[in-house]
Amino acid sequence: MRKLGLIGGMSWVSTRTYYDHINRIVQQRTSRRSSAPMLIESLDFAQVYALDTDEDWNRAAGILADSARRLEAAGAGALIIGANSMHRVYDTVAGAVEVPILHIAQSVGERMGADKVRTAALLGTRNVMTESFYRRRLVAHGVDLLPPDMDRVEKLDRIIYEELMIGRASRDAERTLRSMLTELAQGGADAVVLACTELEQIVVLDANVLPIYDSTQIHAQAAAEWILGSD
Repeated sequence: MRKLGLIGGMSWVSTRTYYDHINRIVQQRTSRRSSAPMLIESLDFAQVYALDTDEDWNRAAGILADSARRLEAAGAGALIIGANSMHRVYDTVAGAVEVPILHIAQSVGERMGADKVRTAALLGTRNVMTESFYRRRLVAHGVDLLPPDMDRVEKLDRIIYEELMIGRASRDAERTLRSMLTELAQGGADAVVLACTELEQIVVLDANVLPIYDSTQIHAQAAAEWILGSD
């Protein structure tokens, strides 16, 4: 198996989920005693939290690029960034290393394209839902995304940053997501993308009114396939 590097800590909850998903897939495809060869650098999320200005994002890009270099130097043959929102600085981070970085939205777009999904809604943090860096990767695979509803954006951003990223999943948050999914189904969506690595804490993936594309699971599967040499 090949050794993967994970830039984590954004949040620690997300990093835990990646580690769990990747190892379960590797174990299923190899043996019960196998575990994934991985290097993990867990960054201090407080340094890259609630980014707003271009200066903030440039600073965060430097932090992630430095992390990528350290993981590459330690022997990682490919990398993943364990956060949807931080793919805003993907180009800078990818340009800092020679090894490939598996893009989360590219993995999701490929899966949705293969499933011939035509109309979908994107749920995540404010920058993921409203900016182009993530959306264009899905559109490139033939997925027509519904425009972001700003009331929904504000509610989700609060839930993600104030609850899920510190490991708290309230009943109110679960009810809010259920209502959103019902509204999206009524609004013409054929599927929903969970474009936040923590959202699976409050969404039952197999029991919803719409097909759910969980970016974390899809990204982790792509990572596991790379580790196993089946990419």
